[in-house]
Amino acid sequence: MAVRTQFENSNEIGVFSKLTNAYCLVATGGRNMAAFEKELSDHIPVVNTSIAGCRIIGRLTVGNRKGLLLPNTATDQEMLHIRNSLPDSVVVQRVEERLSALGNCVVVNDYVALIHPDLDRETEEIIADTLGVEVFRQTVAGQVLVGSYCSLSNQGGLVHPLTPVQEQDELSSLLQVPLVAGTVNRGSGVIGAGLVVNDWAAFVGLDTTATEISVIENIFKLSGAQPQTIVTEMRNSLIDTL
Repeated sequence: MAVRTQFENSNEIGVFSKLTNAYCLVATGGRNMAAFEKELSDHIPVVNTSIAGCRIIGRLTVGNRKGLLLPNTATDQEMLHIRNSLPDSVVVQRVEERLSALGNCVVVNDYVALIHPDLDRETEEIIADTLGVEVFRQTVAGQVLVGSYCSLSNQGGLVHPLTPVQEQDELSSLLQVPLVAGTVNRGSGVIGAGLVVNDWAAFVGLDTTATEISVIENIFKLSGAQPQTIVTEMRNSLIDTL
């Protein structure tokens, strides 16, 4: 299910948190972050951290269940804290990249990544190797900041409301998940800032309407989804394909 929450008094919770199927990073000092602990702590680690002393960790980092990429501004101490807090299977790596707000420039699930057209070739290779994904240089609704205007899980994706239907179809066939155009926080098209999602949980800003939540729960298949049922479904589908 999708849970409404805030960080301090901000509805842009995607700016201050990063959620994957293996871990959740939350900015230090948020008073309203009990929602993350309550929903997630039984299943995955919820880690309080900062990046380069900043709390906008959702916009500076990119990751999935296989890895986490940090900008080169992240300190050794922050990197060590994150590495010690995450499961051993998650590879944590720093990236030397001019476009250092990685969360704005990359959107990723456990299998595919869309990236900013101007990212370095070396960064593209690091994303592919560390996160174990196929990488495509793309725009969403003419916007190069794909991480800001799109949100992805292994179940589906939400894109900027002005994304043409033809472009949605193209992106959907690239990503191999269903996509829908929508908004968060009562009409905001900046999807990545107002929503964080994994295969069984989503968190949205407090302003998000019931209609927007309904769209989010449908496209990400969150109604009644539990971590264990997701794992069972994935295992069954693997057995079917084998």
